[in-house]
Amino acid sequence: MSMIQKQFGQTVRELRLARGLSQEELAFKAGVHRTYLGGIERGERNPALKNIAAIAEALEVSLPQLFSFAEQKILK
Repeated sequence: MSMIQKQFGQTVRELRLARGLSQEELAFKAGVHRTYLGGIERGERNPALKNIAAIAEALEVSLPQLFSFAEQKILK
């Protein structure tokens, strides 16, 4: 598991929880399987760009917002 996958997954989980969504609800909204989303959140999966875009749309955030963890790391 790479560090970026883990950080991305943590961001997805934090945004999902902040919106009061279950994994199943977010997975449905994004058009992905719940276990796939769980793998992303645990940093075990390397999602395709189309799935990243679908997750961002389902969370109602922009792609830069979804990758904000990378920006924070660069600024430190």
